[in-house]
Amino acid sequence: MLRNSRRFRGNMPSRRTSAGQQTAGVRSSGLRLSVISLLLISVAAPLLFLTGRLANLAPSLDTDDAQGSSIKTNEDEKRLRALQKIEQSFPSEVIKVIETTTDDSGPLSLNVKNRNDLSSSWVLEKLANARLDRSKRGEAKIQERWPDHTASRIPRREALDIQGRDEGDFQATSDMNTGAGQGEDDSEKVSRQQSRLERKMKRTAMLTQGILENDGNIEQVISRRDGIDDNLLRKYNIWRQDNDYPDALIRIMKDQLIMGRVYLSLASSQGETELSLELTRRTKEIRQALGQANLDSELSPSVSEKVKAMGIILSKAREQLYDCKSVIKKLRAMLQGSEDHSRSLHKQSAVLRQLVAKTIPKGLHCLSLWLMAEYNLLPEEKKNFGGQEKLEDTSLYHYALFSDNVIATAVVINSTVYNAKDSEFHVFHIVTDKLNYPAMKMWFLSNPPGKATIEVQKIEDFKWLNSSYCPVLRQLQTATAQEYYFKADHPATIAVASNNLKYRNPKYLSMLNHLRFYLPEVYPKLDKILFLDDDIVVQSDLTPLWSVDLRGNVNGAVETCGESFHRFDKYLNFSNPSISENFDPNACGWAYGMNIFDLQEWKERNMTGVYHRWQSMNEQRDLWKLGTLPPGLITFYNSTYPLDKHWHLLGLGYDGNIEAEDIGAAAVIHYNGNMKPWLDLAMEKYKSYWTRYLDLGHPFLQRCNIHL
Repeated sequence: MLRNSRRFRGNMPSRRTSAGQQTAGVRSSGLRLSVISLLLISVAAPLLFLTGRLANLAPSLDTDDAQGSSIKTNEDEKRLRALQKIEQSFPSEVIKVIETTTDDSGPLSLNVKNRNDLSSSWVLEKLANARLDRSKRGEAKIQERWPDHTASRIPRREALDIQGRDEGDFQATSDMNTGAGQGEDDSEKVSRQQSRLERKMKRTAMLTQGILENDGNIEQVISRRDGIDDNLLRKYNIWRQDNDYPDALIRIMKDQLIMGRVYLSLASSQGETELSLELTRRTKEIRQALGQANLDSELSPSVSEKVKAMGIILSKAREQLYDCKSVIKKLRAMLQGSEDHSRSLHKQSAVLRQLVAKTIPKGLHCLSLWLMAEYNLLPEEKKNFGGQEKLEDTSLYHYALFSDNVIATAVVINSTVYNAKDSEFHVFHIVTDKLNYPAMKMWFLSNPPGKATIEVQKIEDFKWLNSSYCPVLRQLQTATAQEYYFKADHPATIAVASNNLKYRNPKYLSMLNHLRFYLPEVYPKLDKILFLDDDIVVQSDLTPLWSVDLRGNVNGAVETCGESFHRFDKYLNFSNPSISENFDPNACGWAYGMNIFDLQEWKERNMTGVYHRWQSMNEQRDLWKLGTLPPGLITFYNSTYPLDKHWHLLGLGYDGNIEAEDIGAAAVIHYNGNMKPWLDLAMEKYKSYWTRYLDLGHPFLQRCNIHL
């Protein structure tokens, strides 16, 4: 109406009137029209909002009554016509504001937050409320699972897993309710959610079990670490990111010791006496507190205070002394010194192992002395063994043992007799030296091995074994050999000695060790003999070995070569033409320690002469190092028959990885190497196989305090 009045006034002709009443009347009429328009607007706006509210309430009324329904329809039509008239009275800007704040169910209402039929514009509010509910449910589940633990003690991954499962459940429910991914897509999505939920539950259970099992140790470790100021450690500690490991505190202490040495050196060089003394004292405390601990739980409760005190003094030293170049230089020097010290200890360890392997334990030396004293007290008629008529009977089973170790020889014979089907057919020929001859005889006189026959001889009685016949004895008498093996002021250091000490072992120089090459001379009337080392244990009956067809060979032995090891090139010097022209470097090596020898074939082939020839050629030790296996490989080259591997198992004196099944299946186990079972450095896991054939309660062993 206001616009129409203005439009009407604009179309009237312009003319002046002289009467003042006419002008005032026109102005009064325009003022009345403006007031009427404002009143209409003020009344229409509330009617508009009221109409929207009534429209929202209309669907909730009872529509069963036909008359009520017709009345509501008429009212809606009237309301719609009224709104159209009112809309014409508002500017376009007001109409746009009303349209943008109106949803499908009607215009915007003042109590829209309390309505249940919310439009899509309010989904965010609903989702936020749902997430809040899920968070509360997650906290409730965490409290239910760990009722005795605070929220700070629960692993973050565990809490996220629990909340993630709630979110996954809500998302799956929301997808199904909204119809997202219809049909088969919904079922696949629900299946993936379910499998993901199961995996999370399983992982959570595993982690929870580990936490609860170690709860006591974790409590102690956490309490100790919480007492240390991270600001102090951050200045020098290289392990500060690994506080979740069970040895994190130990790593910190070791790092403190390293930095303590660095700053102590810098303080001493710069004349900081007071700081140097404090560093020395704190370093000593940390070293004592650390001790032999490997886990934080093994440390004493007071270690946290010492670590904090050490951290304070290290921080102080860093502020006063730190210089990048000086610290790097000192750390490099420490690293180089540690490497040199490690190499030196490794060489010393090798030398000491060789020395221990060469020495005779005090208990064994005591045993020999007591046995010798007892033997000398025996009357002459009781110093001899019975069954001497069996010593040359070729129908019996004969064994050869060359040793000066009484207790080791006893184990070999006891184990052989114990596992033999009939011990009365077994004859043992023992050869020892003059020093141990009385002790060896006395032991077997007082401890006869069942019905087996025993013979003990001393090597000094073999008059044919002299330097004119035996090249080894002749070579040992030369000045060069005596200087190499026996000279006291030998200039070799520990580093040099570790390379050759193995070959200076007295057993390699003893003729008892070389007597194996003279078996036909020692036992001229025997046809076959089984040679046994004194560091073996027999675990089954060995009589079938005498029935093995050696197929014209002299030696029957178990081969020890694999794909690329224990072949001839390991033992012989193939750079020498005498070796390279006569032997195959890939020829398979075999084991000395349990060998069946055909003495008749030996004599026909003159194997002792072959040994003499090659031993004479090796006077300068340029064909092989000192020992008996290399000359054995040469002497019996192309004359050795390979036995089945179950007959002989090696390595119990140096290899700690032999399976118990392999040991149990072997007929003979061999403690070759330095870790002999009668020495303190023997491997405990293999000792029982040896000690079971020795009566540790024997009076002589008790008297000498032998407890193996």
